[in-house]
Amino acid sequence: MSNTALLFAGQGAQALGMGKDLAEKYPAARALFDRANAAVGYDLAGICFHGSEPELTKTENAQPGIYLVSWVAFQLLKELVGDLKFEATAGLSLGETTALAAANALSFEEGLKLVRQRGRFMHEACEATRGAMAAIIGLDEATTREICAEAGVELAKTKGAKKAVPLPVAGAYHSRLMAGAQPRLRASLASVRLQSPTVTVVSNVTARPHSSVAEIQSLLVDQLTAPVRWEESMRFLLAQRFTRFIELGPGKALSGFMKRIDKNAGTFNVADAPSLEATVKALGVKRET
Repeated sequence: MSNTALLFAGQGAQALGMGKDLAEKYPAARALFDRANAAVGYDLAGICFHGSEPELTKTENAQPGIYLVSWVAFQLLKELVGDLKFEATAGLSLGETTALAAANALSFEEGLKLVRQRGRFMHEACEATRGAMAAIIGLDEATTREICAEAGVELAKTKGAKKAVPLPVAGAYHSRLMAGAQPRLRASLASVRLQSPTVTVVSNVTARPHSSVAEIQSLLVDQLTAPVRWEESMRFLLAQRFTRFIELGPGKALSGFMKRIDKNAGTFNVADAPSLEATVKALGVKRET
């Protein structure tokens, strides 16, 4: 039997129209989008479905939008599978909040409001600083860390990187430039009703499971300025004999990362109606959709 981990998308995965076909095909999805709009007090669903690229890319819209579409994908998969069993969750950056909500550490609405606030705080930190992000392809982690300490993307190419790909985000997240957002996020977390996760949730900061509510609060704040140790997190799960990984949310970058880490890992993704139906079928569930 496969041990299953759920993986939740992070910022940069946003795409125009994300979630629209799910809302059109599945009443449960439409209800969740309406519920989210009521929770945040504006038409977040409309931005996901019909918004412009600049509007969707804004951190304060992209983060709750990705959280929402990821949550909808998770709920629909549970509904169609009927008895979705998973033993761990992990999420990239903001996706860690989605992973915690999926593990019952906080409610859907609290998670949505938290990432909305997180996005706003990070946007304001971006406004106060100058920076950007890129994915470095073709270098090992040690060399990449050396580059980050020295300079940036152009130096990465001189060190032998195959490619440096700018990411569609508004600033230098997970760096010291986000320090200004930390006190405000800490204050927001203090009002969130957190509880111990019901399954393993791997932290971006430590690449190990969260061990307590106090640690969740602390590490979510630390995460703003700390590197995302995603490869280490996935290798931890592989070492724990996890063999099936289901990515939930727009895009399929996390599935691609996993295949680079271990080509034998079983990967699935749910981003839209076709990928939802394909994953349900691959899991061996025969239900009317």
